[in-house]
Amino acid sequence: MKLGLQIPNLSWPDGPAGLGRDLAAVARTADRAGFEYIALMDHFFQIQTVGPPEAEMLEAYTTLGFLAAHTERATLLTLITGVHHRPPGLLAKILTTLDVLSGGRAMLGIGAGWNEEESRGLGFPFPPIAERFEILEETLRYVLQMWSDDDGPFSGRHIQADRLLNSPQPLTRPHPPIMIGGGGEKKTLRLVAKYAQACNLFNTPELERKLEILRGHCEREGRNYDEITKTVYQFMDIGDNGEKTEALIEELRRLRGLGFDMAIGAVPQLPRLDVLERIGTDVIPVVKAL
Repeated sequence: MKLGLQIPNLSWPDGPAGLGRDLAAVARTADRAGFEYIALMDHFFQIQTVGPPEAEMLEAYTTLGFLAAHTERATLLTLITGVHHRPPGLLAKILTTLDVLSGGRAMLGIGAGWNEEESRGLGFPFPPIAERFEILEETLRYVLQMWSDDDGPFSGRHIQADRLLNSPQPLTRPHPPIMIGGGGEKKTLRLVAKYAQACNLFNTPELERKLEILRGHCEREGRNYDEITKTVYQFMDIGDNGEKTEALIEELRRLRGLGFDMAIGAVPQLPRLDVLERIGTDVIPVVKAL
């Protein structure tokens, strides 16, 4: 089982003036500790479950480009980009750039999006949920074409483009892996089965059912269920002094038994580096063997 680090909270003791230094140190430490993925939220206001909307929040892809320069091995992604945040051509170009400059370590994490407050606040479009799912499927088709040898036009209900030219292409071939976030049983998991290399689910009592529904969608789409990386969001909390380490390992063991290949989540003690190092020595070697 692989572990990933998500960094949702940027309200750190040294404030904005220290964020560049602190983020670089956190990313380097996580990379060396053995985290396979490093993820940021793709939000513009802080979300309510983490802090007030006025709390510090950096633009995700600019920050991932910065983190690429301070890491060597971890895959870099957002958890999760709202499809309405950027036009698909811009999104595909951003991911291509991140993949090229990181040496092939970009992953597209994407979903239908949800935070109306920030979209209305900043003047971003925020279509109804049914329309956002239609745009999501068109965007998936669009980026896959742009990452292929077909630089022809694209025509959908919501998206039209004359020429999907993309030079250079990503280093990751046939394309950077796609993770679709969310547990919607009729739409989201169907899109995972049809287009994605990974899903991301929250750790709820419904996990087993969600995986069975995904398996059913794979059967209907003619997709090999085992090809999809099953990812679950799980807080990486070992406590301030490692006192919760065994509890975390036991939960990760349970999740592996359900069929999950990767767990990704926040370490609440950040920007403390010693906690990341302790996860690297006490947790990652254990769960890699599961």
